Amino acid sequence: MEKGTISICFVRAALESVRARGLDARALLLQAGIHPNLLSSPSARVSAARYGALWRSIAEALGDELFGLDSRRVKVGSFAMLCRSVIHCSTLERALNRALRFYGLLVDDVSIVLERDGGAAKLALHDRNAPAVSPQRVFAQEGLLVILHGLACWLVGRRIPIALAEFGYPEPAHSVEYRTMFGTQLAFGQPHTAITFDASYLDLPVVQDDHSVKEFLRAIPENILVKYKNTNSLTAKIRARLRETLPEELPDLETIASELYTTPATLRRRLQGEGESFQSIKDQLRRDLAITYLSHPDRSVMDVALELGFAEPSAFHRAFKKWTGASPGEHRRRLAASVVERNGAEAQAHA
Repeated sequence: MEKGTISICFVRAALESVRARGLDARALLLQAGIHPNLLSSPSARVSAARYGALWRSIAEALGDELFGLDSRRVKVGSFAMLCRSVIHCSTLERALNRALRFYGLLVDDVSIVLERDGGAAKLALHDRNAPAVSPQRVFAQEGLLVILHGLACWLVGRRIPIALAEFGYPEPAHSVEYRTMFGTQLAFGQPHTAITFDASYLDLPVVQDDHSVKEFLRAIPENILVKYKNTNSLTAKIRARLRETLPEELPDLETIASELYTTPATLRRRLQGEGESFQSIKDQLRRDLAITYLSHPDRSVMDVALELGFAEPSAFHRAFKKWTGASPGEHRRRLAASVVERNGAEAQAHA
């Protein structure tokens, strides 16, 4: 099953801290299996596995798990120690407060606060360098929020929907992609970068232990990036329903509405409230599956097209280029080229 894909805009953002330190961004991309030419294609996407590999490579290269968020480096291995220190807390609230005290010992420039006000809970970053936030610090702030949210979800064993995500800087050109990471309710140019969620989640028990933490850490950061999608959302339910039908013909909106005991108009309105449309769900599903399938060389482009329900390969070619900015063949050649170039670089390094 596919695990989702990540927009190339987040790849470019991840490399900001690398370039700021004068390190070789190209080598890190190749090490993660991402061809550098993808950076020039605004609609390109990479698999979560490759993005996760890049994330780990950057952290190792910088010697900093928080990508330059603080003037002090947060050494690689800190998050693993953090996870092991919070699994014995009784509730999520206690675990998060312990996690924030842990980070408080490691960073000087940013304080992280958990605020509980009635039915709302907020994790807020107070950056002493705001509002002059550099691009690499923007990525680092967002990365820390993703880490804390993913940690919270894992600790209680369920998705915690983000009611509101606020950012202490202007809205970027690629803000539409933020819905994937932070939900549909976004606010930019705010006093602080923060996420708000239902406070009742803070009272849930921590359900993880010494065994499960090992499994969790093996899959970092991919499981944080894509595992904790809102599986209870209408978008997720429809995506799962459509996934079951491939490679057969996908059901239309009217059929899905009937299955959900609602009207097409109501279904459209509810999807719009989640920032989606029926067509966008179909396109995203096929796009993510296509990127996943094309990474397997034993599958021909024709096979992938048929598996995704395209009657004609030419229709698949047009759709894939619209989704990613490259044809299926070009995408596969870039993947192959990145492997060859990466292997060559590794061989040279060991010569």
